[in-house]
Amino acid sequence: MSPRGPRIVAELGRPETPEETAARKAESSRAYRSSQTFRHLIAALLATLAVVAIVIFMVPRGDVVGVSRVDVATEAAAMATAYQRTVIAPAAPAGWLVNSAKMEGDDVSAWTVVYVPDEEAGYLRFAQAFDPDPAWVSRTLSGASSNGSVTIAGIEWTRYEISDAARAGNVSYALATDAGTDEVLLYGTADADTTAVLAAAVADQIRAMRGGDR
Repeated sequence: MSPRGPRIVAELGRPETPEETAARKAESSRAYRSSQTFRHLIAALLATLAVVAIVIFMVPRGDVVGVSRVDVATEAAAMATAYQRTVIAPAAPAGWLVNSAKMEGDDVSAWTVVYVPDEEAGYLRFAQAFDPDPAWVSRTLSGASSNGSVTIAGIEWTRYEISDAARAGNVSYALATDAGTDEVLLYGTADADTTAVLAAAVADQIRAMRGGDR
């Protein structure tokens, strides 16, 4: 069998020169590497889309009601046991979201519940400070001064209407009253009517902590 001769290139009608052979092989290698890079990019993209799909399908569907899975009554009972004292459990209206329910404060321990009545009403924080000093309310409201009082469901509250909410820690309205040796403070960006709803909801518990109808 005779040895195979130089490769005839149809386009040229003659054998390739060594330079042409080297150039053809280099171009073939470049095209192969390019195709491999493209395949790797597609594989990476598909992997990313798969992860995104998994995350999307694993996230529970529904509206923001999921935020309100905090059981305020259960949390309040746990705090009462832990601190060996009466802890108010605000019975907020149905539909109010609960962002958090926990103990806060360094110098004064305060049981706090943060509500979002609705998307337009802002937020409203309930706080029950345990045996606070007289200046606790003022510190919490960044030094805001009271401007009168209001009686809601038989409980008299000190009222704070704050014109410069940014200066007062994003608080525009607040109500404060005592509950025995504790202090209850309702404050946030909710308006007076919305705040009054929560004040009425905790009136009986405040009255009981005072030990009478006052």
